[in-house]
Amino acid sequence: MNKTEIYLLSGFLGSGKTTLLKQLLQQEKQDGRKAAVLMNELGSVSIDSDAVTDVPLKELLDGCICCTISDKLEAQLQGLLMENNPEVIYIEATGAAHPVEVLDAVVSPLFADRIDFKGIITTVDSRRWLDRKKLSPQIQQLLLEQVKHANLLLLNKTDELDEDNQARISSEISNINPHAFSVLTTFSKVPMKEIRKMGFIQKPRDHVHIDLSLRSFIYHFKSHIKQEGFESFLKNMPDSIYRIKGYVKFSESHYPYLFQYSYGMPLYMKEYMNMPLNLVFIGENVDWTVLAAQLKELEEN
Repeated sequence: MNKTEIYLLSGFLGSGKTTLLKQLLQQEKQDGRKAAVLMNELGSVSIDSDAVTDVPLKELLDGCICCTISDKLEAQLQGLLMENNPEVIYIEATGAAHPVEVLDAVVSPLFADRIDFKGIITTVDSRRWLDRKKLSPQIQQLLLEQVKHANLLLLNKTDELDEDNQARISSEISNINPHAFSVLTTFSKVPMKEIRKMGFIQKPRDHVHIDLSLRSFIYHFKSHIKQEGFESFLKNMPDSIYRIKGYVKFSESHYPYLFQYSYGMPLYMKEYMNMPLNLVFIGENVDWTVLAAQLKELEEN
């Protein structure tokens, strides 16, 4: 079964996410690919859904998918996968969404083996960025986090800036996130080839597969493991792994446990039915091949 590509559109209010979404959907239609959209609004009324036509659309209103309605996101996303079986899904998050929290909500162990999360596209309002010191400390930090965790950055509305300020914003953004590709844009216009090649990581010549950007990694257990070994693995895990969630089955239990890990705190919840033994990791600067080898070793012992 072919996996469904998923792209997350991030960026603060008014930065150009919906304009970008319309262009991406138009290009997907021209390419004959089956697309779907999941759109999140903080309010109880959808503002931008009229921009999406001719494709399956699910809406999440009255909350942010990274905190208050993450469980609803999982259900809506599973609905799109089951009902429509699209080749690609674009998720437009609210302008207030934190990228790490959104990614945590998107990648569910229930259908992790059906999706291919390609990355985070962040639109930046160039003028707002240059004037960000006038904003509250909380908004300044959010803008910083949205830039830091992007895989592709669109420095939008740069037609409103002179060449010196265009160079200034390019330099500032590159210093914060040197691993993402940045492009100066007007009306969020970006070559589709830059979207398509997201998610393909070139291995360095020494074959050490260290991923320098925020990524999700999925491990599928084929059998049960020893709880003692798993907890030893957790203690030696890199600090740059922010979240783990999924299902793990221990040798002494009949059914798996729902496992969640956040801010260094593990949580186990016993299940009373068999679930897919998928474990989803979210982190950055991680050698995923080493991690996979450690998990495989747990199954062999």
